[in-house]
Parts: sequence; C-alpha cells; structure tokens
Amino acid sequence: SLFPPGREHYKDWAGLDSGSMAAVLAELARSQDHLFVVLAPNSSRAQHLADSLEFYLTGSGDQGNDTPVMLFPDWETLPYDRFSPHQDIISQRLKTLFQLPRIEQGILVVPMTTVLHRLPPRAFLGGSVLLMEVGQRLDIDQMRLNLDAAGYRCVDTVYENGDYAVRGALLDLYPMGSNLPYRIDLFDEEIETLRTFDPESQRSIDKVERIHLLPAKEFPLDKSALTGFRARFRERFEVDHRRCPLYQDLSEGLVPPGIEYYLPLFFDELASLFDYLPDNTRLFTLPGIEQSAEHFWQDVRTRHSEQGVDPTRPLLPP
Repeated sequence: SLFPPGREHYKDWAGLDSGSMAAVLAELARSQDHLFVVLAPNSSRAQHLADSLEFYLTGSGDQGNDTPVMLFPDWETLPYDRFSPHQDIISQRLKTLFQLPRIEQGILVVPMTTVLHRLPPRAFLGGSVLLMEVGQRLDIDQMRLNLDAAGYRCVDTVYENGDYAVRGALLDLYPMGSNLPYRIDLFDEEIETLRTFDPESQRSIDKVERIHLLPAKEFPLDKSALTGFRARFRERFEVDHRRCPLYQDLSEGLVPPGIEYYLPLFFDELASLFDYLPDNTRLFTLPGIEQSAEHFWQDVRTRHSEQGVDPTRPLLPP
C-alpha cells in the first residue's frame, strides 16, 4: 500500500517533485479516512502545496469536494515584534483550530516555524464559541460587552473579520473564521433574521438560521483574564510595571500591538498544535524542516538577546 498500516511504521518517498507530491497526497486524502498533516519547511512552500492540493481535490469532479484542504498560517511577524498579525491571519488560524478536533478526513498543511509556536489551550476555544440563531433572545447591551471581551472592534461600518457595528435594532458582525459578515435584525430582544451581506456594497445576500461566533483573538480579554495577566506579569518580571506601556494598556482595556508574544501570561498552561489533532491523524514531513526549525530557534534567541534590554518592555525567554 502507499501508506504504512500502523504508527510504528515509517516510509520515505524519494524523487517526487512538488506537483507529484501534491497528487499523491490528494489521492491518499481522498481514499482514506484520516486527517493528513503535512509539515512544510516554510510558509511559501506550505502555501504552494495547499494551492496544489486544492486544485487536485476540488478540480477532479464531485468526489473531491468532501475532502477539505486547510492551511494553518504563520503569524508572519518576527519573534518579539511590536506588531500584531493581520486580522485575516488570526481569523484563519482560529477557524482551523476550531475545526481540527472534529475533522475525520482531509489535509492540513503547516509551516514548521508555525508548529514551534505554542497555542491557547483547547478549552479556550471550546468555551468561547457562541451560537446565535433565529428566535434567540439577545440583549444588545450585554452582547456589546461580550464582543468587547472577545476582542471584537466596535466600528461605524463593518469591513474586516473582528468588526461589529450597532445601529438601533441592527447588529452587523464579521465573525472570525467567516467568509462574509452577518446582519442581525432584532425585533424587541429577539433575533428576527440573520443574513450575510457584502462588506463592499453593504447589501444583504442570503438568509441563514444560525452562526458560530469565535473569539477575535487567540487569548481572552475578559476581566478575569486581564487580572490573571497582570498577576503573572508582576510575578514573572522584576520591573516597575507602572512604567510598562503594555501592562498599562491592558489594564485600561486596550490591546497593544505585539501582545501575541506574551501569550503564556494569559493562561495557566498552553497547548501545541498536536493537542488539537484528532486520533486518526497521519503525519508527513517534507525535506528541510529540521534546518528550518534550527534557523528559527537561532533567530528567536538572537532577537531575545537584542531586544530584551528595554526595562519598559521585558520579554519572555524562548
């Protein structure tokens, strides 16, 4: 067979170019009830492979349409950057993490550097997803508080994942992981209609019965989480926290850029991508991932050494 029968067996494939590799992986994913995880050496190789797999699995007739291809993207920031990842990237990551434990068949492609980053625990996503459906009672003021605590941004007009806007009895909402925003029409305190709409024209498209609402960040922003963050910050760093803008911003409910590199301070413990994978997972590794991992760790250590000298912005060690 193309694939070894047990996890104690390993098999090397040689002489496959990128196109052949995608074709073989697509055939395996179509014919076997497993989640196949492919570790690629970098983001560009991962994106290219995911695009090729999409071609084979969605362009071969109806039989390929039930085999999902997912890319778990990198943050695309440098270690300890003072910039946060783009909302579209966070949206794709949260959507993938939410789906992974429930997937029985498909392919997930991941850059090696992305695998090396810790993730929020599974319980965070499991306990933070809200279901909204037609006929449900909805307190708009409480909903605004919930959205703010989940990291959503209150705006005048909804354009991007993580945006929401309130106009009288209308709530426009662009959930993380969603391809389109939703317009929620309330009658008194009851959801009367749920519709998707075009963020460019702002025109309604289709009616839906329910939506799943993921958090807007990979960490919580409710009062309890922020209290825990501040306590762990003071315990971990022997600095004057009153002179740390990042600490002060969070104390005031603001989300400072680059906060992702302080993820351990939001939770008692973190997870890895492997904690999210179902039991039937099969793993493929492409050439070059070991060198990629070593280069990443060298970069992390160098940047920690160079940037960890500012007492107003202490850094967590690698």
